Amino acid sequence: MIGWIVLGVVVLVILYLIATYNRLVRLRALVKEAFSGITVQLRRRADLIPNLVETVQGYAAHEREVFEEISKARAASVNAGSVQATAQADAQMTGMLGRLFAVAEAYPELKANTNFLQLQDQLSGIEGELQGARRYYNATVRDLNSTIQSFPPVLIARPMGFAEEPFYQDDDQSIQTAPKVSFQQPAA
Repeated sequence: MIGWIVLGVVVLVILYLIATYNRLVRLRALVKEAFSGITVQLRRRADLIPNLVETVQGYAAHEREVFEEISKARAASVNAGSVQATAQADAQMTGMLGRLFAVAEAYPELKANTNFLQLQDQLSGIEGELQGARRYYNATVRDLNSTIQSFPPVLIARPMGFAEEPFYQDDDQSIQTAPKVSFQQPAA
């Protein structure tokens, strides 16, 4: 009788180990899939940028420095490999796009150009999808990391080579803190 109990406990432990390992594998695959989603959206944005630059360049040919910096930032965003490098290249590209649109602001006829408006609309859609991809990636990383750090899965995860993944973070300090608003009346 005791032999059957011991056998039952051993089988339950083995089943638990298998289930935990499979869960960790699934979570790691979800993280890789989520990061792939970010890179797909970044690629879509990078593919749209030459058309945007060409349209703006037709109106503001003398802004060569901005166009060259955008080309460099685009190359960096396409060739980034790690999560940190991708996030850094993404932040740089976002800044460059802000500069491109600042140049466009100086040309009212450009802002009314239908091609420019379509490209701007497409970029806005891609940015929305990119935000969703970033959130999904961070959610899958949170799930994987919390599982790896939890007890008893930590006893299985570390020996089997599972490691925590980094979050996709934007290091722009201007968005890291909330703006300070004062509701006090000015002194009279």
